[in-house]
Formats: sequence, structure tokens, C-alpha cells
Amino acid sequence: MRTRDRVLVGHGTENDFVVLPDPDGDRWPEIRLDAAMVRRLCDRRAGLGGDGVLRVVRSVHVPDAPAVLGDALDRCEWFMDHRNADGSLAEMCGNGVRLFLHVLVTEGLLDRAACADGVWVGTRGGPRRLGAGADGTYWVDMGPAREFGRGSAEVAGRRFEGLAVSMGNPHLACLTDADLDALDLTAQPRFDAELFPEGVNVELITVLRAPAEGADAHIRLRVHERGVGETRSCGTGACAAAYAALADAGATAGTVVVDVPGGRLTVDVGPDTTVLRGPAVVVAAGELTAEWLGEPVPGS
Repeated sequence: MRTRDRVLVGHGTENDFVVLPDPDGDRWPEIRLDAAMVRRLCDRRAGLGGDGVLRVVRSVHVPDAPAVLGDALDRCEWFMDHRNADGSLAEMCGNGVRLFLHVLVTEGLLDRAACADGVWVGTRGGPRRLGAGADGTYWVDMGPAREFGRGSAEVAGRRFEGLAVSMGNPHLACLTDADLDALDLTAQPRFDAELFPEGVNVELITVLRAPAEGADAHIRLRVHERGVGETRSCGTGACAAAYAALADAGATAGTVVVDVPGGRLTVDVGPDTTVLRGPAVVVAAGELTAEWLGEPVPGS
């Protein structure tokens, strides 16, 4: 019987995750952390609840890390093993990776001061450089936003045109004048499967008239994430939305304030990369019980 399966629950702008500390890869190997276990952990009634699972593990213990990181494997000591709530593997999550670094710091696996200039972390979207800000927030270099066409999504029978943007995962960023609060994003939007053969995150965006102080643009965002449903925030979605908002205004670079249902993020879009800034917090820490895991209960 396993005696100690530590588990954390945390979020970045209310994009929430179950976090499994597993530095040496011996508590949650692939055979144990299967799709069914991920779904159980993320179940909001029978489990802990979350938009996904993050396993905090060294890259050397992740079977597919060499393939996704290539030559960057040696500089990425840590790997964000991210699973969507439905159990599928996920490439990248801007909110999740900030929480990932926060956990490395609070668990004593990295020194916060040493993270100020950035550290490298492996993800299935490739290596990412991220760091800790002096104000308690975290930043992550998300890599460049890449356009790959235009498409449309249908939400509750209404069609929205958008820009296809890759942030290591696929997005359809749709600018609209529609009342975002009135839209129903509980169901999966319909989309072009030829343009998005592996599914897509759909962002619905309104541009606010008066930018926040120090910003070039200010937007509101709601998002439906593939494999999850509507979430309170999406880091890669915020980056794709910021890029689309600037592109619509004829700009290729700038700072965009992004208001999501779970809070506020800032995105710096440049010609070569995109930097996401925002908070991360651990809400609770504990242990999974043998009863829930289905293992023998002492004294029973």
C-alpha cells in the first residue's frame, strides 16, 4: 500500500489544477496516471476538481520528453506533465506553467530569487523560459504566436469568424461585438476539422475602447478549451487573443491587458516571442486517501 500521495490544488486566474509532486517519477508513472485517473482527480463532485492535472517531475523521468524537447532536454531539469480534465495529453498552458513554477518554489525545489532571470521548463509544446517577478507574479516566454489561416466557430447556432493561431497548441481567436456574457459556451463549439484536425481552443474576444494604463490594447475574453470545456482563464488563449487584437488593429507588437472571468493577465507581443504575466496560487495541500484510491484501508 502506498503511504503518501501528496497532492496540491492551485490556480492561475482561476484556471485550476490538481498538482502532483513527483520529482523522481516514482509515485505517478505513466501506467498509474492514466486517463481514467486524471478524470477521477478532476471530477468536481467525486474528486478534487480541476481543469487539468500537472505532474511536477524531472524531465529524465518522462518517456516522451526527449522527443518533444530535443537538444533542449539537458537545460530543462523539470517537465510540466500536463493532462486535460478528460485525460488527454496537453501541449502547453500559460496559467498552468506559472502555477508549476510557483509549486517548484513553494516545495523548495527551486529558489525564488534564482528564478528572477528565468529558468527553463520542459512542456509538450517545447521548452519554455519562465521566471518569478518581484511583485509575486510569474512570467513565461510563450514563444511566438503563429498564424495559420482563418476559420470560424459556431456557438449556440451563431457563427464567429476568427484567426487561427498556434501557441504550441491550436486556437481560433474570434473578435466580436457580441455580448460575451450572453453567450453559451457550455457545449463544444463547432469548428472546421480540416483546419483543426486535433481540435481547437475557441476564444471569443471584445476589444475595450479605453486601454488600461501602459497598454496598447485592452480586451475581454471567454474561452472554450478542447478537452476541458469553458474555463475561467486560458494562458495560451490570452496570448492568441492578444495577438489577434493587435493584428486586427494593424500592429505586430504591443502590450495587451486581458480580462478573463478569473482575473487579469498581461501579454507582451513581440515580433519573435510572446510573454505572459500573471498570478499563481496554491489553495490547498494534502494527501489522497487509500479509501479514494481503492487501496486497502488500515483496520478495515
